[in-house]
Amino acid sequence: MNVAEPVVDVAEPAERSTKPRAPESRFLHAVDRIASRPRLAIVLITADVLWVIFSLAVDFPTRLEVVFQTAVAAITLAMVFVIQHTQARQEAVTQRKLDEILRALPAADNSLITLEEAPDSTLRAVTEVHREARARATDAG
Repeated sequence: MNVAEPVVDVAEPAERSTKPRAPESRFLHAVDRIASRPRLAIVLITADVLWVIFSLAVDFPTRLEVVFQTAVAAITLAMVFVIQHTQARQEAVTQRKLDEILRALPAADNSLITLEEAPDSTLRAVTEVHREARARATDAG
């Protein structure tokens, strides 16, 4: 199997950059950690229920409802970007770890390391090769 680009040599740990992550990235990860805590979910659900009860008691004033809807929309939009950033970074980290495992295994096909940048036809061909290998392993087992 031939992949479009050659495998790039990975720098030794001592040569890798020790530059810290951008402050924006650290901030988004902190927001993600805080937002994923169960206690925060309980607090927000409680606040929502109290808001609805209060709104019901005062006959759902328009201004309160607009404030609530605006706040929910803004928080939702912000969280979409927070989640996208943290998941993209985590996916990149996982991919680099898998690349390192491939690189370290003597029998591994190192061309798989560059599969993310390969054309769709190459990805389909590799998928078919692996599907056939799974079928052979299932038949043998």
